[in-house]
Amino acid sequence: MARSKRIRQETSMQDEVLATIQASSPRRWTGVGMLTTVGMLVTYVALVSPPEPVWQVFLFIVGGASLWLALRVWRATEDCIELTRTELRTGSGQVIADVADIETVDRGVFAFKPSNGFLIRTRNKAVNRWAPGLWWRVGHRVGVGGMTSAAEAKFMSEILSAICADERGLG
Repeated sequence: MARSKRIRQETSMQDEVLATIQASSPRRWTGVGMLTTVGMLVTYVALVSPPEPVWQVFLFIVGGASLWLALRVWRATEDCIELTRTELRTGSGQVIADVADIETVDRGVFAFKPSNGFLIRTRNKAVNRWAPGLWWRVGHRVGVGGMTSAAEAKFMSEILSAICADERGLG
């Protein structure tokens, strides 16, 4: 009985959310508004003053892609990113990276990272994923940030760096 209680306590400690990042409302509205405006204007130009047919098709494709991207950004930024002692995940439960798999956390000026965010390098490759405005993953690299608060991202990256250093016995 005491053993199962201790296991439940350890599991709840590992599931405890240490830091959270979410898209800020002004950036979310501005970004989606700009993408929607571009999509509507390009489609309007294609309809009202059609150029040659090839260019008209191109304008429809660009307009549709902009509107599709606006929808993707809107849906992705409804979610948040949570850091626990064992994983970096979305608020909906999708695991972005396991903490044990993280090699480095880079928030330097010259790092190829999202705006107001940080870059994680993992030991193992994973499936490429993208939640526009929140995070992306390509191979060994995970970018966190975009339409997020710089302060929240910095706090999360510092906590993540401390956890990784503690796991390696450097802290």
